[in-house]
Parts: sequence; structure tokens; C-alpha cells
Amino acid sequence: MPNIQKVDIESKLIKGLQVRTKNADEMNPNTQKIAPLWGRFFQEVLPTLAEGSTVYGVYHNYASDAQGEYDVTVGADVVERTGEMKEVILQEGRYLMFPVKGELPQAIMDTWQRVWAYFDDPSVDERREYGTDFEKYISKDEVEIYIGVNYL
Repeated sequence: MPNIQKVDIESKLIKGLQVRTKNADEMNPNTQKIAPLWGRFFQEVLPTLAEGSTVYGVYHNYASDAQGEYDVTVGADVVERTGEMKEVILQEGRYLMFPVKGELPQAIMDTWQRVWAYFDDPSVDERREYGTDFEKYISKDEVEIYIGVNYL
């Protein structure tokens, strides 16, 4: 399992499609919104992306914690904005980066389980900020998950 890294991120504007959801809804195929959002993104946005643009899945506008509602924006850093697209800014600050390698989307879901387990451990020095978290897509089988943190 690759190591978690502490990184400082500069703010970045991401434009894409957005939904509001909560983790409980995402566990049920009848109520999940993230998978259909990615489907729309692959169909409507991905073919229009400029060469060299990076795809992101951004989790933001948290109502509370991992149990509450939040917004998800699936987009890119270089994209023509259309009427339905929203903008979100990746907040500048300290993040923990959890590397993902393997068959997607299963490897991402497995890594999110690692993220939740990590922050459930009372001995770790960081706490989730619930500001901006994001997935940065590197290749068809490699992603980096960034979780905004505060230090105790």
C-alpha cells in the first residue's frame, strides 16, 4: 500500500457538473448520485476537454461531517464552461494525499475506506477539515485522493 503524503496545495479553479448527496445515499444504487454524475461527465464533458487538462472529483460544501450532505463537482481545470456547469475552488492549505493504484472505480472506493479508517483512528495527528477534498485523476488506473486537514 503506497504511503500517505502531507502536501500543501495552492488554490485552483475547477469547472464541472455538480450534485448534492450524502454517503448513506451513495451506498444504495437507487439513491446514488455520484455514479450517474460521472456518467454524464464522461458523455458530455470529457470529449470536449482540452489537451493537458486534468480531471477532478471535488467534495465540498459539507453540512457537517462524513454523515452529512455535501456537494460533488466532477470537472476539470481546463474546460469550456457551459450553462449547467458550476465552479468550485480547491482551497489552499494542508492536505493528506492518499495514492490510488488499480482498477477504477473499485480502487477509489477501497481507498475511501482507508481514508475513513485513518481518520477514525484517535492516535493520528490530523483531523479532517471538511472544507475541500478532491480526487485528482492521473491515468486510467491511478488517482490521488486529497483530504483537507487540521493538525491537533
